[in-house]
Amino acid sequence: MTPTFVDTHCHFDFAPFSGSEEQSLRLAAQAGVEKIIVVGVAADRFDGVMELANRWAPLYAALGTHPMAIAQYEDAHLERLENWLKQQPEKLVAIGEIGLDLFIDDPQFEKQERVLDAQLRLAKRYDLPVILHSRRTHDKLAQHLKRLDLPRGGVVHGFAGSEQQALAFIRAGYAIGVGGTITYERASKTRSTIARLPLTSLLLETDAPDMPLQGFQGQPNRPERVKNVWQSLCELRPESPQEIAETLRENTRTLFQL
Repeated sequence: MTPTFVDTHCHFDFAPFSGSEEQSLRLAAQAGVEKIIVVGVAADRFDGVMELANRWAPLYAALGTHPMAIAQYEDAHLERLENWLKQQPEKLVAIGEIGLDLFIDDPQFEKQERVLDAQLRLAKRYDLPVILHSRRTHDKLAQHLKRLDLPRGGVVHGFAGSEQQALAFIRAGYAIGVGGTITYERASKTRSTIARLPLTSLLLETDAPDMPLQGFQGQPNRPERVKNVWQSLCELRPESPQEIAETLRENTRTLFQL
């Protein structure tokens, strides 16, 4: 049986995909990628993300304000998000990419926290999962999630923290996004963490065009390379490749109701 995949985190509204969607989706399909969640990062991109999801059958949408867009954030952006949520589009499956980031210059962290909480409250109100970004903020983020207690949970994307931090998110009802980091042998901490976490709490992602995989440094990442992430995961895990592929797909279907 040929495995199939969902790329749960792709910025398909950016180059090199914009303008070559058909070719990019064909390459993804050839690698067994059946569905791709296009993750929004700022209010001025919401309409474009939704347009993509509505135009192309394999594409689904998540909308949110990324913490790296905090300097441009205005309260009107939250209204724009809620306007989309009120319409309950069939292909809008999550709120994201949202979260916290202490890696950027001038993080305006209190503003980040306020914007995160506002978006978490919308996720709760509209009964959607969240796609979470976290750099140097895992413990802080966990506090926010615990306080707001979302029934649908979500995924901590591009996870590179400790096993203890991962298990704290899992206990709170969140999945862990597994991406290209595990393809690098030098990422021994992340690889050993992912090897030991419950398989039922993992999802596949690329973060394309970001987070290039081992062997593709300097090139834009692509959704078809989610298959390479799966292959690396199979080398780290005790389960059979088929069980890994099937469990990941079921995890994704359950979380995002795809």
